[in-house]
Amino acid sequence: MTSSKNLVVVYQDVKRINAYVNNSRTHTPEQINQVANSIKEFGFTNPILIDEQYNVIAGHARLEAAISLSMNEVPCIILHGLTELQKRAYLIADNQLALNAGWDLDILRAEIEALELNEFDIDLLGFDEEFIKQFNEDIQEKLNEVGEKTSMSDKFLIPPFSVFNAREGWWQERKKKWLDYGIESEVGRSDNLTFSSSAKPPQVYEIKRSYEIKIGRNVTWDEFLLKHPELNTLNGTSVFDPVLCEIAYRWFSPKGGVILDPFAGGSVRGIVAALLNRQYIGCDLRQEQVTANQEQWKELNQDSEYPPVWVCGDSKDITEHAQGIEADLVFTCPPYADLEVYSDDPRDLSTMKYQDFIGVYKEIISKSTSLLKENRFACIVVGEVRDKKGNYYNFVGDTIRAFIDAGLKYYNEAILVTQVGSLAVRAGKPFEKSRKLGKTHQNVLIFVKGDAKIATTACGEVDITMMIDE
Repeated sequence: MTSSKNLVVVYQDVKRINAYVNNSRTHTPEQINQVANSIKEFGFTNPILIDEQYNVIAGHARLEAAISLSMNEVPCIILHGLTELQKRAYLIADNQLALNAGWDLDILRAEIEALELNEFDIDLLGFDEEFIKQFNEDIQEKLNEVGEKTSMSDKFLIPPFSVFNAREGWWQERKKKWLDYGIESEVGRSDNLTFSSSAKPPQVYEIKRSYEIKIGRNVTWDEFLLKHPELNTLNGTSVFDPVLCEIAYRWFSPKGGVILDPFAGGSVRGIVAALLNRQYIGCDLRQEQVTANQEQWKELNQDSEYPPVWVCGDSKDITEHAQGIEADLVFTCPPYADLEVYSDDPRDLSTMKYQDFIGVYKEIISKSTSLLKENRFACIVVGEVRDKKGNYYNFVGDTIRAFIDAGLKYYNEAILVTQVGSLAVRAGKPFEKSRKLGKTHQNVLIFVKGDAKIATTACGEVDITMMIDE
């Protein structure tokens, strides 16, 4: 027989090709139609095998399908040197050997689900309705036996993908549940209580700065929000997204674990931690904010085993403020560099030039992660920041470098897609003038100190019980 390396595909006129009279393999009209549909979708990918006299050795169904499609030529491979006995044997073996294969049902299920998710016509796969029905029953029986949940959302709260879409109805409903519980974050804010470092996304500060440049003077937040009421949410302030907070705690920390937050800001991260049975310790430079956070926790009348702790002090001294602490997760949202000044305290990072800011920022990250246990995760929520000329500082990149320099490994990154709001109206003019894109996302960066697998084991199974519903 000719060596397989010399096999050549040639196109032959279908009228010259002869079906084998004693072919024992049968083909129903339905199957021929399936093969024809496959050829239309994927092309003629499997040549017909013929001998020197153009007799079919393998591919009778493909030949019939080609004729039904009115094809004039079909791809063929001529097998030279086979005896008549070998031809008869191969015709049977070619069919039976394929039948001897089986299916890994778990993998098959995943593949079919992926095709269905992308609206692919699974009828083209060739399975009959009875097989699909039995297949689904077998899978369901297997799932019931092991108690496996069928949805990643059921198991992990949201699918563990790298895009967190806070615009989804589910996300907004869950956020509302947290806020309805009484989380206000900046409760008690007066004119001399500046915004928390995580109170507003960067684009809000950028809008305020652009407005000030336009009118030629600085304005207070009250004056600015009077001019832009669409940005005035929750009485002029924005709370840190409690759903994002919940996801980070459930995925990257154990129940009963210690959460360390060097840039505490408002009360959200502390309250969510307490309700999810985590011990929260946050540090903020302003006594007014710390007091407001403590008062809000008291108003909630929580009998929690893990009441949140807010400490007033400079985050550069976090090792003193949290002395003796061994954290299971560092989770925080830092000031957005010099985008907005939060106080007139010279220790406040927001009062510094960017290069000075980054130096102190890296020091705080290094000290905070020194309090993190070995084989644990750190998570930080950041956004890019523009300088006064409109160029990005690369704050996200500097943050990644700070954690790596502190000895952690850059492990995961995700995008938090935030609400568009009035950006749909406001983004047009800046884009026309400068090609600046409207920013509707923040970066969620995950790092690991030590071994990620050991850290995952320490976190335990993901528990998605909604504590405030209990």
